[in-house]
Amino acid sequence: MIGNDQLFSVMHEITPLSDRDCFYIADRRKKEFTYPMHCHAEYELNFTEHAAGVRRTVGDSSEVIGDYDLVLITGKDLEHVWEQHECASNDIREITIQFSPDLFFGGLLNKNQFDSIRRMLERARCGLCFPIEAIMKTYARLDRLASERGFYAVMDFLSVLYELSLFTDARVLSHSSFAKIEVFSDSRRVRTVQKYIGEHYREEIRLSTLASLVGMTPVSFSRFFRLRTGKTLSDYIIDIRLGYATRLLVDSTHTVSEICYDCGFNNLSNFNRIFKKKKSCSPKEFRESYRKKKIVV
Repeated sequence: MIGNDQLFSVMHEITPLSDRDCFYIADRRKKEFTYPMHCHAEYELNFTEHAAGVRRTVGDSSEVIGDYDLVLITGKDLEHVWEQHECASNDIREITIQFSPDLFFGGLLNKNQFDSIRRMLERARCGLCFPIEAIMKTYARLDRLASERGFYAVMDFLSVLYELSLFTDARVLSHSSFAKIEVFSDSRRVRTVQKYIGEHYREEIRLSTLASLVGMTPVSFSRFFRLRTGKTLSDYIIDIRLGYATRLLVDSTHTVSEICYDCGFNNLSNFNRIFKKKKSCSPKEFRESYRKKKIVV
């Protein structure tokens, strides 16, 4: 019999990346995806071609991809998997590049010339999906990297990372609260509010309370917060609560009702409605689907 703690295990992958290598690359031609849900300490850039219909899960994000897909993951505990789902292609190509967090030794990442790469790696802790324009921009280098060796391969790889870092419209996939990552704004006022929400998401959070924390009127603060984060305050709070809720659905045996109230939602039917709107499935369906992708380790 499998214990409850085993039910929620994820395979922790030991990658082939050696301490003496800058990165490891695997270029595979395949007919199907069979690798289970996993996570690892190494950063990973994963490119797929001719894989329309595959379901990609990164954290609490689950999407069916098109012919081309490029994702960067830098969160060491962020679960991810590519599943066959509805893909009928017999000519799938997958290029996986794994590299160590200490590739940028010393304070290199803090130099001005690496600033955009540093910001991209930080965002990718929740998984980062690049637009088709970024894929087309880096396709030739990715293709060449699969057969390159030595110093110039490293230069090409750094060039790929730099080119990708210029696409600020790359889309974050997983909720930070699901990924167990604190993501804070460059703005001191927004950081103050984010910290408060992270500590009080289980409680009722009033706009007037948050506005007073940063010395602004509610109307001015609402406008300021949306300008700085790209989200309304209510949407931001809902996303934080949903991230914690999906994490509990995956990692605990608590009932949906218990999770609903524990994460600050004060109405079960409202929680179910919001969850289905955001995730295209019910909390129960999400839990069952996620469990099927995990393996016992």
